[in-house]
Amino acid sequence: MTSKLIGVDEVQEAIGMSKSFCYKLLNKLNSELAASGYLTVPGKIEQSYFESRLFPSSTAAKDGTAHAHRP
Repeated sequence: MTSKLIGVDEVQEAIGMSKSFCYKLLNKLNSELAASGYLTVPGKIEQSYFESRLFPSSTAAKDGTAHAHRP
């Protein structure tokens, strides 16, 4: 298994927001996962899920599914 859990410090570094905002964001993302039936760890999130929710274009570019934006 190659999933990596990241915490508030990594989230804060990635998006440049306050620690309290990042905790709220982690809580929201974990709530989404829990609603889908996944087990979650408070204060942690799987890196790939975090990236796919916050940076969808960069995730799509990695897997080759990026679409050109139309003006």
